[in-house]
Amino acid sequence: MNNNTSKVALVTGGSRGLGKDMALALAQQGTNVIFTYNTNAEEAQAVLAAIEKAGGKAAALQLNVAETGTFDAFVEQVKSVLPEQLQTEKINYLVNNAGIGIHVPFAETTEEQFDTLMNIHLKGAFFLTQKMLPLLADGGGIVNLSTGLARFSIPGFAAYAAMKGAIETLSRYQAKELGGRGIRVNVVAPGPIETDFGGGAVRDNKEMNGFLASQTALGRVGMADDIGSVVAFLCSDAAKWVNAQRIEASGGIFL
Repeated sequence: MNNNTSKVALVTGGSRGLGKDMALALAQQGTNVIFTYNTNAEEAQAVLAAIEKAGGKAAALQLNVAETGTFDAFVEQVKSVLPEQLQTEKINYLVNNAGIGIHVPFAETTEEQFDTLMNIHLKGAFFLTQKMLPLLADGGGIVNLSTGLARFSIPGFAAYAAMKGAIETLSRYQAKELGGRGIRVNVVAPGPIETDFGGGAVRDNKEMNGFLASQTALGRVGMADDIGSVVAFLCSDAAKWVNAQRIEASGGIFL
């Protein structure tokens, strides 16, 4: 564990998958972590225990990013947790990671599915970031999660990828408008990853896994720990001059 324990990162959706690895990677570099979970408190407690066992400080808070009406109460929770558990008043980094995948052809996408994706990936990230701005320290950073699917197209992800395309545009505007406070805003766009995301298709479907690996320069699909270290880098002084960038962490797929 490094000694950069004065800084705090807030990671949404940090109890499993990519978010879990982000939380662990941030803690490993000495950043204190507040992470959110939606329904599985047991998984959140396991992540909390892993961070604390390694010598880090962390807190887990429940949040459904699709329910913007709960954001004010969540911000108040963060305000309480910061001084009580982490001995500070501000967060330094916000990582908008929480999300779900819906795999359905464009022609069959329902309005309900579209709204679900929009509320979680776009509206939720937009307004949670807005609500967190008073608690985000000047000179800090925001990392928004996108997807390789915003660059290349695989049938069945039109609505999901459209939300992430919007997040990439939003990120550039945030970087421009928050630059006066020294706040950097960057995008991390993972390629296919072996997690339970989208029902675990990349992990569990051998045919899909093999095809995607064959189209990737490094010859495999990604793992969760291929992403956490990239986010941790952006949430550090080592990335102090990296701003308004889209960093695709995909092993070089569909080049």
